[in-house]
Amino acid sequence: MTTTKAAPEGPGSPPRHLDAAELRRRCAATIDTYGPGYFEGRPWLRQAFLDTPREHFVPDRYWSTARREGRFPVLDRAERPHAWLKRIYRPLAPLITQIALGEIRPEDGPTDCGDFTSSISCPAAVVGMLHHLDPRPGERILEIGTGSGYNAALLAHRVGAAALVTVDIDAALADRAESKLAQLGLTPTVVTGDGELGYGQAAPFDGILSTAAVREIPQAWLRQVRPGGVIVTPVDTPFNCDGLCRLVCDGQGNATGRMVGGLDFMKVRGQRERRPYSELGWPLWSDYHVTAGPGGQRIRTP
Repeated sequence: MTTTKAAPEGPGSPPRHLDAAELRRRCAATIDTYGPGYFEGRPWLRQAFLDTPREHFVPDRYWSTARREGRFPVLDRAERPHAWLKRIYRPLAPLITQIALGEIRPEDGPTDCGDFTSSISCPAAVVGMLHHLDPRPGERILEIGTGSGYNAALLAHRVGAAALVTVDIDAALADRAESKLAQLGLTPTVVTGDGELGYGQAAPFDGILSTAAVREIPQAWLRQVRPGGVIVTPVDTPFNCDGLCRLVCDGQGNATGRMVGGLDFMKVRGQRERRPYSELGWPLWSDYHVTAGPGGQRIRTP
């Protein structure tokens, strides 16, 4: 349990204490109001969320996406412990931990650069993705994008650390995450490498979860999942957001599935460059058919 002493709210105000476990409970309660697709039907996920100290994985300084005067402010644990901890448990608040591949540092202060290259996803997004993966205890899972290690901790809570492989292309992030996980007694296989290549040495997997978006599903992922196994990943769309895609694999390099929600994620580094959507299998605008009438409106593709 983590407790932080907050600075006084104003002149003469006594300091208050924030309890991280209580913030987790409040955060989970708020996520419950968002409807199905989160904790509903996943008691294991709620317990993992409540048991795992998200703040343990958060750097002492991170950027908030709530702009102030056109800049992204830095929340510093030493200077504003109350604000630092409270934002960690806001259900829809991502925490930006790297900008421009590290060329801009948190200690440099607020920035107007929006080239986010690593973050800790907002709690609601993390829970939603794990809901759709829904791994079973002992299943072998490959996570693409270790980042802070928080998501890996939640997965390890469910499947066991020995069954989890997590890959990040950034060696510094992978090393820090491995250390943070070990401090909680969790020792999954942490690999520094290109996540688009998966991790063939430990394949086949029962599931793959990517915490970075792709424009095209990597072929290596499709080859490394067993028949009936699941891939959950954000996919770039023409609609100014990413779509959360859940695919079921056939074990022969093919998969089919559907979009289960909308969100925004950073792209894997090898797919940051834009490509025509016609190359990526998306229907043309003229392929969308619209019908409207007293019974309502419907938009579909052939």
